[in-house]
Amino acid sequence: MDVLSDAIAVMRTGRSHSSRSDYYAPWGTRFAPSPGSGFHVVLQGSAWLLPPAGTAAQAAAEPVQLGAGDVVFLAHGRGHALASEPSAPLEDFAPGPDGYWASPAPQEPPPAERRGPRTGLLCGAYQLDRTRSHPLLAELPDVVHLPARVGAHSGLRSAVELLGAELADPQPGSYTVVSSLLDTLLLYILRAWWLHEDAERGKPAGWAAALADPPVAEALRAIHSDPARPWTVEELGRRVGLSRAAFARRFQLLVGRPPMAYLTWWRMTSAGSLLRDGDLPLRAVAERTGYASEFAFAKAFKREYGMAPGHYRTQAPALDTW
Repeated sequence: MDVLSDAIAVMRTGRSHSSRSDYYAPWGTRFAPSPGSGFHVVLQGSAWLLPPAGTAAQAAAEPVQLGAGDVVFLAHGRGHALASEPSAPLEDFAPGPDGYWASPAPQEPPPAERRGPRTGLLCGAYQLDRTRSHPLLAELPDVVHLPARVGAHSGLRSAVELLGAELADPQPGSYTVVSSLLDTLLLYILRAWWLHEDAERGKPAGWAAALADPPVAEALRAIHSDPARPWTVEELGRRVGLSRAAFARRFQLLVGRPPMAYLTWWRMTSAGSLLRDGDLPLRAVAERTGYASEFAFAKAFKREYGMAPGHYRTQAPALDTW
């Protein structure tokens, strides 16, 4: 897989969720903070996103008006609200017993004489293990707003249409289709945001710059495609056509850590995912992440996670209940 796909895969836990709902003004729902990430898509009408409140900077954030076709992604799971107007009364949304926050239950249409403008929403949530958050995702703002623009983000729009249609009219196999579309939607949201940021800045920054830089991007792909290989800075530099020193400087400048430090971090992150989501023997996990012996792997893992791999594996299922 590529770096972005890998970053999502190792953080994902549990099951993603989505649903379609119609609301008639006035309406408003407050979402509590969550370890996951969520999204809202306005299919019809309009809505207001009331940004997270907490720090002084967040408290100063203005409500965001959303129109039909707009997509918002709440990357870090901080509390927020969605309403027909900024002043609309808010009802607290209670997450389910498994910890998911998702779209509230559909609103019953009021009598015609008291029925305000209708808003159609597509909402959903992803469960993430933030203890191993990839820096590629950590740099996202609290609110990613992707306004609807003619001709923009065609892949994202197609994914939204397919997901909305599948939820509106479930057919045999819908469970698998929806699950796959949610994964696709998340990747399109992130890709659209990076493309938008590049266009706004005129020059990539952060991880967008790392992925846009051919030598560094190639080195990252090599590390991700074969983390078990005994990579060296010199070999990676030679692979991308740079001297050892030039490559090391360039990689650290764009990625934020030296090549070997990133390799170790990625190996341990991959190991945690393998332990959490599968039943491979520790020896096999060690081999897949570049360690010659189970003992060497266990020592490195404990240094990174603060616990032995076997203990981590027994504790990991608790992540699915967030």
